[in-house]
Amino acid sequence: MARRALITGITGQDGSYLAEHLLSEGYEVWGLARGQANPRVSRMRKLLADVRIARGDLLDQGSLISAVEKVQPDEVYNLGAISFVPMSWEQAELTAEVTGMGVLRMLEAIRVCSGISRGSATSRQIRFYQASSSEMFGQVSETPQTERTSFHPRSPYGVAKAYGHFLTQNYRESYGMFAVSGILFNHESPRRGAEFVTRKVSLGVARIKLGMATELRLGNLEARRDWGFAGDYVRAMHLMLQAATPEDYVIGTGRMKSVRELVEAAFSAAGLDWEQYVVCDSSLHRPAEVDLLCADPKKARVQLGWEPTVSFDELVAMMVESDIRLLSEGGDPDQDSSWP
Repeated sequence: MARRALITGITGQDGSYLAEHLLSEGYEVWGLARGQANPRVSRMRKLLADVRIARGDLLDQGSLISAVEKVQPDEVYNLGAISFVPMSWEQAELTAEVTGMGVLRMLEAIRVCSGISRGSATSRQIRFYQASSSEMFGQVSETPQTERTSFHPRSPYGVAKAYGHFLTQNYRESYGMFAVSGILFNHESPRRGAEFVTRKVSLGVARIKLGMATELRLGNLEARRDWGFAGDYVRAMHLMLQAATPEDYVIGTGRMKSVRELVEAAFSAAGLDWEQYVVCDSSLHRPAEVDLLCADPKKARVQLGWEPTVSFDELVAMMVESDIRLLSEGGDPDQDSSWP
């Protein structure tokens, strides 16, 4: 009998790649969606025709219990979140409810449906993956960051993710649940939302290349991140739930690049000189900036056998080429986020 997985946030970048990966592994895949009329569900179905949809909302405990009871999953991947960091200052309460409290509600749904109480044993074990974030490190205390590096989040998003991360550990230790967190560093793709800086850059380059724009306005060019390909990172999520024991893992490439280097690579991929088109706009800076993030993925490499396969330059070229193609064909990135 095929293993069954339930994915929250399935209509996002990571959810789509994870669903594809699990389907290729022979899983029966279910996605959690707030309503069948959601236009993103319709777009997802074009790509993932074999994914089933269960109704549920990370803001509604009862709906999550109903979804878990209906699906009877072997694995739950909690990817749903208010994930755009700048928005977390504008909608801090909603970010806390979805990105933070949503983890609690999903863990509780699994606990209730599995019949787990403190100190009890159950024959049915649902394995749980929590999408933690490198934004939890924030103002970093050491570089690179490992599973033991302390957290100092610099945004409401980072704070909410830290809450969900510690709660996952707490349920693992309190109830014996197979619950793990993947501390994923920045991971991108042509399916990334248009509001994120990597996609903003690739779309900006594509518009300039096609004569649709003459400049690209950006904030802090000196911020440095560890950028990888989302398709690589979802493999790590799956591997964490196949391990013999539940543990948390840092996932990244171990190499930092600045936003400036991202811009240079993107314009170069289109045969353009970035300095002719990029305008620095201080109004686009974050209220509290995270200057650098860099992973030490040694634990995942040694214990899970995980390695990234797509280089930074390959990733950037992939995104630029995809957006040039999308815009050339009359696509709307604000509507489809480069979904096939």
